Amino acid sequence: MNKSKHMKQEIYIENLKCGGCANTIKKGISSIKGVDNVEISVDESLVTFVASSGIVTQVKEKLSKLGYPEVGDKNTVLHKAKSFVSCATGKMSK
Repeated sequence: MNKSKHMKQEIYIENLKCGGCANTIKKGISSIKGVDNVEISVDESLVTFVASSGIVTQVKEKLSKLGYPEVGDKNTVLHKAKSFVSCATGKMSK
């Protein structure tokens, strides 16, 4: 089986509150080479995208840096603070 095959990936995240958050996340992970078709579901706190499995770790790291760690990872006060900044940034870039 070819492990570099691009497949639909799903990551459930913490701190996703609104469209502003979604805008920042979409812009942030769309900038990663090899990531396509990024979609955000605010209601489900779900990020979906198409990429090879080797890129998923990079996407999770980017999400965490933006303040949106994967469900099950540590969701620290720092993550929450970063998510507020990312949210505000996303609202301004609408």
